[in-house]
Amino acid sequence: MPVLCHNPSNLEVKLGRGGWGSEQGLAVVKQRMQMFNSPYKSVLQCVRTVRRTEGLGAFYRSYTTQLTMNVPFQAIHFITYEFMQEQVNPRREYNPLSHVFAGGVAGAVAAAATTPLDVCKTLLNTQENTALSSLNISGHLSGMVNAFRTVYKLGGIAGYFRGVQARVIYQIPSTAIAWSVYEFFKYFLTKHKLEKRTSF
Repeated sequence: MPVLCHNPSNLEVKLGRGGWGSEQGLAVVKQRMQMFNSPYKSVLQCVRTVRRTEGLGAFYRSYTTQLTMNVPFQAIHFITYEFMQEQVNPRREYNPLSHVFAGGVAGAVAAAATTPLDVCKTLLNTQENTALSSLNISGHLSGMVNAFRTVYKLGGIAGYFRGVQARVIYQIPSTAIAWSVYEFFKYFLTKHKLEKRTSF
C-alpha cells in the first residue's frame, strides 16, 4: 500500500480510484470537515486521522447506503422528468424552458424522496460523536439498518427529513442544467445528422 503524501495521486489511491469509490471516500472527508467543531484543519489531516483511528473501511461505511439511494433517486428522477415532459411538452419538441422546468422538478422530487437515505449516509460518514454519545453508542456505527434505527431514535420520523430543503434546493439547478444540456445536444446532433442526410 503506497504511503500517503502531498501527491494527489496517492490521495486517490487511499480513497479508491474512479467512480463511486473515490466519490464515496471524498464525501466522507468533505462531510467530516463541514461538521460543526470539526477537528480537521486540512483534507490530508482528515484522511490520515480517519485512516489511522478507524481504518480504510471508514471511508466506505455508507457505500451500500449510497448505492441504495442512487437507484431510487435515478428511477424517480427519470420517471418524474418523463411525466413532466408529457405535461408541459407533449410533442417532445426542443423547448429549453420545458427541459429546465421538468429537470428541476424531477431533481426536487427525487431529492425529497431519497432524503431519508441521505441522512443515514451522512450519519455513517460523519460518525457524529454528539449524536452517537447521546444514545450511549460507543465505537463506530456501521450498516444501513443501524443508521436507520439511530436516526429514528435521535429524531423520530422528522429526523429522516433533516436538511430536505437544502437537498432539494441543491438538486433543482443541478438537474435542470443537466437535462437542458442533454436535450440541447440531442437536438443539435439529431438536427446535424438530418442535415447531413438531406445534403446528399
